[in-house]
Amino acid sequence: MSLLSVENVSVSYGKVEAVRGVSLSVEAGRVATVIGPNGAGKTTLLTAVMGLLPYKGRILYDGMDLSKLDVEARVERGLCLVPEKRELFSEMSVSDNLILGAYSRRDRNNVARDLDAVYDRFPRLRERRSQLAGTLSGGERQMLALGRALMTKPRLLMLDEPSLGLAPLIVREIFHVIGSLRDLGVSLLLVEQNARAALETADFGYVLETGELASAGPSKDLIHDPRLIATYLGEH
Repeated sequence: MSLLSVENVSVSYGKVEAVRGVSLSVEAGRVATVIGPNGAGKTTLLTAVMGLLPYKGRILYDGMDLSKLDVEARVERGLCLVPEKRELFSEMSVSDNLILGAYSRRDRNNVARDLDAVYDRFPRLRERRSQLAGTLSGGERQMLALGRALMTKPRLLMLDEPSLGLAPLIVREIFHVIGSLRDLGVSLLLVEQNARAALETADFGYVLETGELASAGPSKDLIHDPRLIATYLGEH
């Protein structure tokens, strides 16, 4: 069953239509990815799902029409977006940033246990838990952004360009973590310019070009698609 269904969604900035008639779904416990060039509308789509931009069409989350819910209500129901800029609190410690991730939870009994689980998943954050977030490296900041998102206890985690600006070794580490989140029962919608890494991690892929869906299918098929290899993947 689909946890998220985007049905014929269009998003405009004034008279400019950035996303046109896009439909996609994310199955429970699965990873779906949206790949495509800069300016294709990928971030716009995530922003609309989160409730930060108006849209036409229908977005269903766990069978509920999201048009009735504001951003806070979406977060309370387990919808979480990690934006491209990560938006951490630079002047606060790593541990305080993580604890803030749990602010919207109704059940606060297990916050300490969940914090420990995040530190187990990201040992580097445990080492730096007293450090200010603004002093972390790019890879550590992305780990902190992911850890803070996990503290919200998400059912659907949306990631916008998690590999942006990171060294190849760190990219591999981040994608390994992203793939492992399936074990927690978290569903993921991943927007990413690193098409190969995204398709190797995801179960299903969508290709967005100039605001429209150009292609869709199981990731294992898309990664061998000659047109996608020529346009986005290159030779491995």
